[in-house]
Parts: sequence; C-alpha cells; structure tokens
Amino acid sequence: MEALRELGIDISKNTTQRVFDVWKSGQIFQFVVTVCSEAEGEGCPIFPGVTTRLHWAFDDPSKFTGTHEERLEKTRRVRDEIRGKIDSFCEEHCVADKV
Repeated sequence: MEALRELGIDISKNTTQRVFDVWKSGQIFQFVVTVCSEAEGEGCPIFPGVTTRLHWAFDDPSKFTGTHEERLEKTRRVRDEIRGKIDSFCEEHCVADKV
C-alpha cells in the first residue's frame, strides 16, 4: 500500500473479489489479465466467454525479503512494471472518448 500511496492512490479500503462472484454478476469482459504465479502452483482463474486472456508475470511483493526499505524498493519496481504494462495495453487497446 505504501508504494501506491506514494502516487496518491489509496487502496486501504479495497477488498478482494472472488472470481466466481465476478462471473456470477454477469459482467462480460473482452480481456482478462491474470497475474497469478502458475510457477508457484497457484491455479489461475478461468473466465468463460472471455475473448482474450493475458498473463502478466510479476514478482510477488508479499514474498520479498530484506529490510523495510529493500522490500519497498522491490515493490516500487513491481508497481512501475505494472504501470508500464497497463500503459502499453491502453496504447494498443483503449479508445479515448471522441468529443
């Protein structure tokens, strides 16, 4: 949370949604991005009917070791990697509203 707070993003009140609850809501998604670690034995969720599934692999900040500052620096790196992937994705797939 600290690395996001540095950018003015407060996620302290956010909660995790279960994949099944999202699916049950009936929302339709063209893209689903998974970041789970299949290498560590985590099963990535499946979204039926999704047009495109992307997997973006990032280091898991909860697994970082070292001093607080070392862990924070590694977390900042992951935060910036995620931001870069989102920016690239949006450049390719997002359409700005035309006025």
